[in-house]
Amino acid sequence: MAESSTDIELQGAIWVTVGGENLGGAGRMTLLAQIARSGSITRAAKAVGMSYKAAWDAIDTMNNLAGEPLVERLAGGKGGGGTRLTPRGERLVSNFRLIEQEHRRYLGSLGRQVEGIADDYLLIRRMALKTSARNQFFGKVRQVTQGAVNDEIELEAAGGQRIVAIVTRESSQDLGLRVGTEACALVKSSSIILVTDDQGARFSARNRLTGTISRVQPGAVNTEVVMDLPGGMSIVAVVTNESSRTLGLAAGREATALFKASSVIVAIAV
Repeated sequence: MAESSTDIELQGAIWVTVGGENLGGAGRMTLLAQIARSGSITRAAKAVGMSYKAAWDAIDTMNNLAGEPLVERLAGGKGGGGTRLTPRGERLVSNFRLIEQEHRRYLGSLGRQVEGIADDYLLIRRMALKTSARNQFFGKVRQVTQGAVNDEIELEAAGGQRIVAIVTRESSQDLGLRVGTEACALVKSSSIILVTDDQGARFSARNRLTGTISRVQPGAVNTEVVMDLPGGMSIVAVVTNESSRTLGLAAGREATALFKASSVIVAIAV
């Protein structure tokens, strides 16, 4: 009877992070490569085994974390509309493939030299945390206003978007938040209020981001709305189906996303 192999093989994957948040690994890079090949989100999603919605969610996240669009829509014409990678997106895919090749060589060399490292390597990967917040805005702290109990943090994200957060003084000190610090603002989609006509209206919410609705995805009870912002970022809001109908939310319509400073979570890379 043949003996079972006890050889240790070191395996792993490589992914790109921005400010500690996952920009993409092999799966997302393959999605981008399929978009470049087919010119269609639908065909690219099918090729990598993703739903259409999951593909767009991944693209929105990558665009936000990159600080500029990696994927852009083409206006309809004689041949209809489509989707393609921006020059930045093409460069990212090409460079990722080169890095991936070097990574495989490195793992092969490391596995030949060090026994017992495979289990620890995989353990470290499992220790990496992910956030459930749909909206992630990476940028730098522009201003810190200190208070007796809470500090007000103003973050400048891609496209010059300003996001204000209220955090406890203790959290501000623990995170080392000061002008110039790189940080990420996290906002849950359920914390976003959408407004389509704010002429003459006043709101207590400190954060107001205006853009154009790109996608509306109705569900059984709620509707998910994705809005493109200046600078290549996007923001996701979840509203009730009734609110969506009342506001007339549809792709191409301008809207404003409102959210309180207390609804913003500030994170930094460690």
